Amino acid sequence: MARERPEPIFNAPWPALLAAASILVSTALLMWADEPTILSLALVPRDFWAGHWTGVVTMMFVHGGWLHAFMNSAFAIAFGAPVARLLGTNARGGAIFWLFYMACGIVSGLGYAMLHPDGAGPVVGASGAVSGLMGAAARTMDGRGGLGPMFGPQVLSLGLGWLVVNLVMAVAGGLLTGGGAGVAWEAHLIGFAAGVLLIGPFAQWAGSADPASRDPH
Repeated sequence: MARERPEPIFNAPWPALLAAASILVSTALLMWADEPTILSLALVPRDFWAGHWTGVVTMMFVHGGWLHAFMNSAFAIAFGAPVARLLGTNARGGAIFWLFYMACGIVSGLGYAMLHPDGAGPVVGASGAVSGLMGAAARTMDGRGGLGPMFGPQVLSLGLGWLVVNLVMAVAGGLLTGGGAGVAWEAHLIGFAAGVLLIGPFAQWAGSADPASRDPH
């Protein structure tokens, strides 16, 4: 069988590019925002349970500097591309992609708030949503572009690798901050699991759970 030619690295579908742009543009807009504004947009678990529920959404548009934003945007393009192709690159597919992306971010924030109900430290970033794209992309790898099994080899290997990376970040962050605020690694893992689980119903909604029904573009 003839091997498929790899696509150009920058030939990413527009929904993935839009996710990356939302990270970079919001970072630029908030570059000179004062601390109270940033705190009002961040997820603070203690405040969330007190009724400040918008933080699980707005936290995705706040980042801890350009390095954080560039890393998340790069991962959004890399892992968002196969997910966007699965869901379709027309307007409907793009809308479903965006809802999926936001859902993964919200679930990751909710999960973190449940694990740390009394947490007073602000959590920012789209890492949970991007991790959801990673989990969903792993299923497309097992499905060769379609929707693979929930516990396929790529899902398990990528999930294990992501677990190790985040445990290292947790330990390193704790050592550097003396046990204080660090990387919200739990949100990353919850986001990955959310992506693996939620891509199934979202793909069915898009009509692309069957490889034969995928958008060929």
